This record gives sequence, structure tokens and C-alpha cells, in this order.
Amino acid sequence: MITTRELYQRLYVYIRPHWWRVALSMVASLGIAATDGAMVKLVQPFVDRLIVAGEREMLILAPFLIIGLQLAKGISRFAQEYYIKSAGQLAIQRIRNHLFEHIMGLSMRFYGRTPNGVLMSKVMNDVGTMQSATAEVLVGVMRDAVSLVVLIGVAFYTDWKMAAIAFLSLPIAAFPAAKIGKKIKRHARSGQAAIGDLNSVLEQTFSGIKVIKAFGTEGQETRRFSFENNRFLSSVRKVIKYDAMAAPFIEVLTGFGAAAVVWYGMQRVIAGEMSQGQLFSVLAAIMLMYAPFKRLTKLNNYMQLAISAAERVFDVFDEKPEIVDAAETVSLGRARGAVTFASVSFAYDRDPVLTDFSLEVQPGEVIAFVGPSGAGKTTLVGLLSRFYDPTSGRILLDGHDLRQISLASLRRNVALVDQETFLFNDTIANNLRYGVPEATEDQVREAARLAYADDFIQQFPEGYATDVGQRGLRISGGQRQRLCIARALLRDAPVLILDEATSALDTESEAMVQKALANLMQNRTTFVIAHRLSTIMNADRIIVLDGGRVVGCGTHQQLLREDGLYRRLYDMQFQDS
Repeated sequence: MITTRELYQRLYVYIRPHWWRVALSMVASLGIAATDGAMVKLVQPFVDRLIVAGEREMLILAPFLIIGLQLAKGISRFAQEYYIKSAGQLAIQRIRNHLFEHIMGLSMRFYGRTPNGVLMSKVMNDVGTMQSATAEVLVGVMRDAVSLVVLIGVAFYTDWKMAAIAFLSLPIAAFPAAKIGKKIKRHARSGQAAIGDLNSVLEQTFSGIKVIKAFGTEGQETRRFSFENNRFLSSVRKVIKYDAMAAPFIEVLTGFGAAAVVWYGMQRVIAGEMSQGQLFSVLAAIMLMYAPFKRLTKLNNYMQLAISAAERVFDVFDEKPEIVDAAETVSLGRARGAVTFASVSFAYDRDPVLTDFSLEVQPGEVIAFVGPSGAGKTTLVGLLSRFYDPTSGRILLDGHDLRQISLASLRRNVALVDQETFLFNDTIANNLRYGVPEATEDQVREAARLAYADDFIQQFPEGYATDVGQRGLRISGGQRQRLCIARALLRDAPVLILDEATSALDTESEAMVQKALANLMQNRTTFVIAHRLSTIMNADRIIVLDGGRVVGCGTHQQLLREDGLYRRLYDMQFQDS
């Protein structure tokens, strides 16, 4: 767990570039404090010379002094709030940008164990809490801390005995305020975790709305959301309760201090030891001194909210990406496409997913992976894309260990067409250009033509400017798949991965997609994962996996003759025929 001191140090890094805004705000804060101090000091001559002695010159002068001081205070307050708030917002903006950039650089293993809703909550809710709470804290601390110091100084300068009596209640009041702040921090962190879970429920519900509607489980999902929402409410109510407790404590304790000052001051006025003006001047300083102190204790509650949110944000910053460039990397141009798996083993946790897998693939070969679910097929192509690194062994591209190739260079040489046809909520043209933003309109159209997508795109009223909707749900599954193939064609990578690219398609759509895939696979080293054996009969080699080990290797006809796992899978799929 990060300490509070470390947290402040890390936050300081983001505020430091805007030091001049903070400096201007401090100067303006001095202006606010100076006007408060001047108003306090003017109370004595106003009372003694105007009210008691009745001097007419003071009657004429007083309104101009008050207006002048309030004008100076107003200008100072504007400058103080503007510069400190803008500095805080700029710092928070940098934190959110850096957080998103850092998350983008984290490895697939992190995404596997962290729900999307929790990540969304940290980027939006936690940083948003930091943003609102930090704005209040920065403005309040800058303004009230300086004012408190100046007013304490004025009070002690005017009459140190009365000021000392008033000051005694401040440290006494600070103790319960600190205790309350700690409780607020603890419950605020629980509440922020709960809102993360709530976001996860929302994200899953909206993503799976078709399944929910199909199974008629709207009531079940509503109850699940209500449960998480109530858990969030429980934490928030505790934060509200302790926040509401702070003000009464301070009011009561400072009330004792004020009462003692008034009693002692009246005794001294009656005894002739001080004038009425001096009494009211000290009382004004003390009353004004209590006001910023009360606000500062309230700001402590805001600060605890900001700290609890910042802790969750910096927890993500402390996550280290597993897949990073080595100190010295090789940058490939266009690879030939020779791939070697050399005694590769891999485990996500403790249980091995792949064991001692070896394979040499020549440029332009088509290699198919088949086997039951959990055999390690998707893990193999994930290792080739370097979403993960092998637990042991090596994977080489054109003789270079993937760990020695720069990630940017590797990703340029590998294209993926996944079974999950993900399209962004954007136009067809921008989806095809994804990863190749510099592609011309002619290149986009040619890729679509080769993917057998140009015809259906032209039928849309807006053509390539058609918005595909959230996750591409405005178009059919076969159309989405062909757009993904066109995107891979435009990428023009020498190594191609097809992960169940036709698994969810009907026969007509599959036939069209297979034609598109044939164009895509030309002159590329291709790795195909398929449960439908009819789609991989023409592969150069078929690798049969079971339990993370190779149990068969050969062409379609060779594997059928061996009467092994491949033959059994084939017979199950084609037994009716």
C-alpha cells in the first residue's frame, strides 16, 4: 500500500509544471489575507473614533476604506481561485491521460484479471473524484491557511492574552477532525471499489443485452444491479454521516473558546484595561480566525476523498507491463514469415497450457491447429502475437527471438482476424483504416473488393461513410467478418492469424468469407484455428493438440489414415454424411 507521503510526492510531479500558476495564486491569497487583517485592524478606530468619540472625518472615510478593501479582496479572490483551480485541472488532466496511456501499455494478463468496469471506474470516477476534491482542497487550503495565519498574527498582536485563550480550542478541535477524516477515507475507498463493481455490472449488462432479452432475465439483472447499488449506497451513507459530524464538533469547541474570550474581554473593558474598540477588534480577528479553521477541517474531509481515489489510481500506475521491449531490440522491415517454436511451454498460473511445443514453419505455409477446447490453440497464436511470453522455450520470426524484436516492428508484421469481429463505433472506412491511417481511398476500396465487402458497402446509402454502430451491430455477422478481413488485407502483414474466423457464420456467409480468406492468405504465412475441419482440409500441415501437447501432425489425408484424435474429430463432424 502506498503511503500518504509517497502519494503527495507523486501528485507533486503532476502539479510541478504549473508552479507559476500556484505562485500567482499564493500571491493573491496573501492579498485576501491582507484585506481581512486590515478590516480587523480598522474595527478599533471605527469603534473608538467614530462610535465612541463621534469624529465626522472617520464617518466620511469609512465607506471608501470598506469599498476599497472589498474591491481588492474580490480581485485577489478571483486571481487566487482561477490560477489554483486551473493548475489543479491541468494536473488532473495529465494524470488521466497518463493513466489511460499506462493502461494501454499493460499486458493481456492484466486485462484478464481486471474487469473492464473497474478500469472504467478508475479512469472516470476515481480521477473525477480527485478532480472535484482537489479543486476544493487547493482553493481552500491556499486561501484559508494564509488567512488563518494572518488573522492569528493580528489577534496576538492586538492582545496576546485573549488570542491565546481563543487559540487553545483550535488544536483540541483538530483531533476529532483528524479521526473523522480517517474514517471518511476508509469508507470512501470502499465506495469507490463498489462503484467499480457497479460499472462492471453495467458494462456486462449492456454488452450482453441480446442474451438477457433472449433468456428473459431482465429481472435477475435488475436485482443484481440493485444489490451492487445498495452496497455502494452503504459506503456513501457512512461518508456522509462522518462528514456531517465534523462541523458540529468544531462549532461546539470553538463556541467554548469564543465564550471564554468574550467573558475575559468584557472583564478587562469594565476594569478599564482596554477600550471598546480594542475588544471588538480582537473579537473580529478571533471570529474571522475561526471561520477559515472550520473550513480547513471540512477541507480535510475532501482531502481524504481525494487521497482514497488517488490510491486506487496509483495502484494501476504501479502495475508493471509484463511484455516490454528489451534494452536492445531488432527492428524488422517486412519479415519473410519464417516462424519457429522451439520447446515452448506456457502456464497462465500454475497449470501448464502448453508443454514442450516445437514447430518450424516456412514462409508462405498454411498451418492449422485443431483439437478440443482447452488444448492450447489460442494460447499458441497469442504467444506468436506476443500477448504473453513463453514460460520456457523460444519463438523466432525470421531467426530472431520475439523478445528481441521491438513490439512495434512485430505488430506491423502480424495481422489477426479473430472470432470476435470487433468493429469500432465509427465509419466503415475508418474501421478499415484502423492501424493504417495513411491508407488512400483507392487502397481501402481494393482491400474491401478482395474481401468481397465492396458490393454490400456500396448498397448502403452512405457507402464507406456508413457508421457501423456500437460493436458493428448495425450490420450482419458475415459482413462484419469480411470487414475485419479487409482490415487485415489493408494491414498487409506477412504473418496472418485466423482464430475461428468463420465459426459463427451460416453456410452462405461462410462460403463468401472463405473466398475472402483465400485472397488474404496468398503469399502469407498463415496460422489457422478452426473447429470446422472442412475449412482447413487444404492446409499444408495440420497440428493436432490435446492437453497442450502435439498428438498429431500432417496433411488432412495423412491424419485420417492415422486413426487418431483428428480422425475421431472428423468422424464426429461428418458422421451424418
